[in-house]
Amino acid sequence: MCEHVFRESRYPSGRYAGWRDAPTRRRSSALGAAAYPTMDPMTSTPPPTRQLASSGSPFEATIGFSRAVRDGEVVAVSGTAPVWPDGHVDPDPVVQTRRCWEIALGALAQLGGTPADVVRTRTYLVTTDAADAASVVHGEIFGAVRPASTMVVVAALLDPRWLVEVELDAIIRGWLRSLPLRRLTPRRAGREPRR
Repeated sequence: MCEHVFRESRYPSGRYAGWRDAPTRRRSSALGAAAYPTMDPMTSTPPPTRQLASSGSPFEATIGFSRAVRDGEVVAVSGTAPVWPDGHVDPDPVVQTRRCWEIALGALAQLGGTPADVVRTRTYLVTTDAADAASVVHGEIFGAVRPASTMVVVAALLDPRWLVEVELDAIIRGWLRSLPLRRLTPRRAGREPRR
């Protein structure tokens, strides 16, 4: 919605019915379907409101969590540890970090996202010795995307073999960007906005 508001407020104030001067109801209706989309223009089906992704972890059912959740455009991927399907954990922090991102980005892909949609990442380390390895791998994956990122050292992770754990947040806006923009209508001098 902000994308539409900023594009349509580029005119000098007073010449057009700006969104700042109009009541909220009029502002929303002036933006039309772009403000409150109800149909996916690519498939003519309602956009998903809540979807869950699983990585097959045995803890998902017992703890009661999903690897990732998509609600509308927002995707949150849970803390992801470097575990292989057979339970194996490689001791190399580079390999661990790559495995973490492989699982997290796989969950994002299940929900229709790509690394380009990622807006925030978090990396948890149990030692500063793993920081360089985690940084290099993060740069390989997100160097062009440049999301907001936090890297912290914690006292411990759930399994003592884990040196790294990651999580990410993404916003998938692909279908919303395809909606046409509508220009605000000019206001005649001396006329009050409709309520």
